[in-house]
Amino acid sequence: MNFSKLSNIVNDINAVLLPRLCFGCNARLYRGEQHLCAFCRNQIPLTDYDYVVENAVDRIFYGRIDIKKASSFLFYMEKGITKNIIHHLKYNNQPVIGDFLGTWYGQILQQTKQLQNIDYVIPVPLHRSKLKKRGYNQVDSFGKRIAQSLQSRFLSTCLVKTANTKTQTKKGRFFRSKYTSDLYKIIDKEVLSNKSVLLVDDVITTGATIEACAKALDKVKNIKIYILTMAVVP
Repeated sequence: MNFSKLSNIVNDINAVLLPRLCFGCNARLYRGEQHLCAFCRNQIPLTDYDYVVENAVDRIFYGRIDIKKASSFLFYMEKGITKNIIHHLKYNNQPVIGDFLGTWYGQILQQTKQLQNIDYVIPVPLHRSKLKKRGYNQVDSFGKRIAQSLQSRFLSTCLVKTANTKTQTKKGRFFRSKYTSDLYKIIDKEVLSNKSVLLVDDVITTGATIEACAKALDKVKNIKIYILTMAVVP
């Protein structure tokens, strides 16, 4: 028996004893499927937004912050595949989902030759107490894969969150915008001056968090800000 056949047998035994499950629907994954089953992979709601044509994410920030362009990879519904995988990413210790989505969207950016001028990919930061509790920033793995695809640098130390706050997803846009003002600050402005940066996050709801981060970044001399999130609430 050759090594390849033996390896397949071992993998099949492991699949029976410790079945891998789809992050989208919790169904068992079969050989060749990674993280999502074939059904969820085909049904996941892609936005098809890009960095060429104006889209709904751009319009969220009109009149609020000075950005060059924005996009989101997936639609985030109250129920569905996107919500399930983001939940696993944030609360079930599955940063591999960020790798998966970042690699997927990164390949799209490579193929379409978009965002080729990005110097730094910057994740929306967690407060240090939340980072310690969770063990990782759920955006980091996504951002690192995007940076690799764009041949740019992933920079997680220049933007920091100054206070630990509870989620504001159920608050109104005005309250969230007011509440998140001055929550973020830049550590080293010189590093970012005259640079193009891509600010990445998980989900846009009202856009208040991204707005607060972008306003902090906008204090840097001659910076150009682009935005990318894994998902957006339609």
